[in-house]
Amino acid sequence: MDKLSQITTGKAKSLFSTAHPDQLIMEFRDDTSAFDGKKMEALDNKGNVNNQFNAFVMEFLATKGIETHFIELLSSNESLVKKLDMFPIECVVRNRATGSLCKRLGIEDGLILDPPLFEFFLKDDALGDPLINDHHIVSFGWASQEEADTMRELTLQANDILVNFFSEANLILVDYKLEFGMFQGKMLLADEFTPDGCRLWDKDTLAKMDKDRFRQDLGNVIETYSEVAERLGMQIKLD
Repeated sequence: MDKLSQITTGKAKSLFSTAHPDQLIMEFRDDTSAFDGKKMEALDNKGNVNNQFNAFVMEFLATKGIETHFIELLSSNESLVKKLDMFPIECVVRNRATGSLCKRLGIEDGLILDPPLFEFFLKDDALGDPLINDHHIVSFGWASQEEADTMRELTLQANDILVNFFSEANLILVDYKLEFGMFQGKMLLADEFTPDGCRLWDKDTLAKMDKDRFRQDLGNVIETYSEVAERLGMQIKLD
């Protein structure tokens, strides 16, 4: 499958059209950003690791009944995906309090959240991805109430699956975001699931095993992503 024209490009991924109108090529680049693009750097092999990590998790979720846009790996840093009509919404689940939640509400860092906390955010970098609720979503026409309910249900269903999945690799799934879109009348999980879009802590040491290593200048970002992949049973191939 060949790339035709670039459709969109974000902080770390680009989407390209293909000869098939319902399929896109998603390219994971080595670019890394934090703080809404204020901090940026290219990290060798990041695109390769994240592409293969994402494929592994998406295929795993599909075996558990969570349908996704992922079709197949094309190369170490490219995947073939279904072309979706995306919702401009980020679905966030927090199993422990950290980061922006602690700043926003003065919550103790690391506090276990039981039940997990679910939040909607508007996907808009220029506005800082503001916190929204069902009423915003329906009133502004970003999704119907039924669609919002389905996004919440699928995200929490994925959480039950992924918490156990990462726990078996001696990792705590602290929080993460998911995005969804529609394909032929069906809601599918879209975008990516990688250490860029979640927080993972080592169970024993609480060491950060995700993009916080880049945000907080902890170093060994890609080495740590690769370690997480290995713990989950992946065999990452690098160019």
